[in-house]
Amino acid sequence: MYTNEAIEQAAAAGLNLVEVSPNANPPVCKFLDVGKHRYEAQKKANLARKTQKTQDIKEVKMRPNIDVHDYDVKMRNVNKFIDNGDKVKVTLRFRGREMAHQNLGMDLLNRVRDDMEETAKVEAFPRLEGRQMLMVLAPK
Repeated sequence: MYTNEAIEQAAAAGLNLVEVSPNANPPVCKFLDVGKHRYEAQKKANLARKTQKTQDIKEVKMRPNIDVHDYDVKMRNVNKFIDNGDKVKVTLRFRGREMAHQNLGMDLLNRVRDDMEETAKVEAFPRLEGRQMLMVLAPK
């Protein structure tokens, strides 16, 4: 159909002529009510935004000489956060002369990584920033 005829038919029906696929040979067009089409697209976008899950970053702070029970409590929290679908930032804070024993901090973060191996993957490997060592875990 010629373009002029299609435009006239669309006007007679009270609709617009909208090009759907311009790369086809010949280009494909449809008769649409543009306002209604925009409204439907907006509604679909709002519904998608409402149902999506945002991913938060939860933080767990530790010290290099953490006790066994305290470590277990922190790891329960890490497990809970990962199960909820959140990322976990493990922060290891060094104070005073603890900076001389950074290998203890690295060992502790490697232990956290090994304990969480089944449920989480390491998104940011341990790195030292000032007086703290950081590692980010994300759900698998």
